Amino acid sequence: MCTQHKVTRRAALAGVAGLAATAMTAEPAAAHSGRGLRDLTHPLSETFPAFSPGEEAFRRTVTTVEDDGYYMQEWRIIEHIGTHVDAPGHFTAGGRLATELRPDELILPAVVVDIARRAARDPDAEVTIDDLREFERRHGRIPDGAAVLMYSGWGSRIGDANAYRGTDAAGTLHFPGFGTDACEWLLSRRRIRSLGVDTLSIDPGISETFDTHLALTGADRYGLENLAGLDRLPRTGATIFVGLIPYAGGSGGQARVLATW
Repeated sequence: MCTQHKVTRRAALAGVAGLAATAMTAEPAAAHSGRGLRDLTHPLSETFPAFSPGEEAFRRTVTTVEDDGYYMQEWRIIEHIGTHVDAPGHFTAGGRLATELRPDELILPAVVVDIARRAARDPDAEVTIDDLREFERRHGRIPDGAAVLMYSGWGSRIGDANAYRGTDAAGTLHFPGFGTDACEWLLSRRRIRSLGVDTLSIDPGISETFDTHLALTGADRYGLENLAGLDRLPRTGATIFVGLIPYAGGSGGQARVLATW
């Protein structure tokens, strides 16, 4: 019995050492393979910019470890603040709601269309069909069923709600989004599953009719808004995982969005 234990322990230690050696030698190889993991989610707080002032999140401490033995908060939030999903039913009557989006719709290939330079000069910049064609000339065809994500650099403004909204003296909002023609082109030519943006809305801020929302949700597709870190993703080759909270009857809701490649 004693000898058997010694052999087993020795074998176990050798196995652990072998695994450690494998991990040490494998890590640099993984680093050079281009594999990555990125969180595309902004932390949600009371100061996170809302589309309209007054829609900000509210929280309070309900219990503490010191007084109650455990820590817990109460949150009051609308479904469309922070990094979140717009379900088809958000703009389309009878459209599917948060609980009706299937798992296979929430795990998607993703491409990133970069308009940051133009957006720095023009806060009303839109992703256009020309942008999409230029993207495909450089990076290849946008896969069918993909999420097409706009990177505008707008996340640098997120600490200042007025700057993030781009509010002018007349109260009009100014931030980039997808042009309706580009959305319709992607729906008909590439059969996309989702549009995503690093701004408050998939429509440009100046839009008063939300035509891109209407086109996207009318086609039974969903939007992703207030994404973070899109500049750290490859232009093609990533897969996103959308961890949508399944609110009952939800027009959308907060999501933890992760990307891997």
